[in-house]
Amino acid sequence: MAGIVGVHGIGKYRYYIEAGGSAAGAAEAMRIKWDRYLHVALGGEARAYFSEIAFYSHHLHDGRRGQSNNGRLPRSAAAMDRPAQQVLAAWARNRGVGEHVTGALKSFTGWLLDRLDGRSAAFARLFAPEVAAYLTDEGRREKCRQVVADVIRKNRPQVVIAHSLGSVVTYEALWANPDLRIDLLITLGSPLGMRNVVFEQLLPAPINGRGERPEGVRRWVNIADKDDIAAIPPNLAVSFTGVDAEELVNLDWIDFHTAEKYLGCPALDPHLRPFLA
Repeated sequence: MAGIVGVHGIGKYRYYIEAGGSAAGAAEAMRIKWDRYLHVALGGEARAYFSEIAFYSHHLHDGRRGQSNNGRLPRSAAAMDRPAQQVLAAWARNRGVGEHVTGALKSFTGWLLDRLDGRSAAFARLFAPEVAAYLTDEGRREKCRQVVADVIRKNRPQVVIAHSLGSVVTYEALWANPDLRIDLLITLGSPLGMRNVVFEQLLPAPINGRGERPEGVRRWVNIADKDDIAAIPPNLAVSFTGVDAEELVNLDWIDFHTAEKYLGCPALDPHLRPFLA
């Protein structure tokens, strides 16, 4: 059996819709794709690498928080609720955008979406509502963490690969469930260190400005694209104790955050190869 569990990032609710409202169907559709993506990086004979993808996106969506039930993106700041607008504004200021702009939050976020290039704006309209839904609603947060914990407990993988927001859910799930033990955690395009958005709100809370590798993780590798606007900062070791290795990569100036590009990145090979014999 494959020894890897995957945890997806933002923008995956459409898999749930396409699977007819089935989280299991969405997870299986993603697993097939993630196997194909990872095969690009590892080469050799095609095989099943992932035991399962922990699918939690449906717990972040109910027609509120800036997205409708059919998964369409919010087209304006007015379509986002206040927590999503706050995340959007704080994310932008991490990028040095709008630092000196004052005025109403809704006006600022509306100005921001108009100012961003198309791809960055599309990313922001996904990122802000889902991050806000996770961080500000404890019921949703617990459901997402429980999905990840249950999948890890069931599959008992050696490796967990967590992308984007999934790295935040995984970090918290591992801390909340100290019985879970894995040999390798790989975080891809992680916003774990993003100040005033994610970092200060983590559970458990950072102590003296530093988080720490979950106790059940033997080794932690972080990989981030140099232009990834979710991975701010790209190097997590400045904020977390116990990051064993970091790789700053150059994936694609357009597809700077997709799971496809990260999983197909050659930087994964040396870290995963010992577990694939």
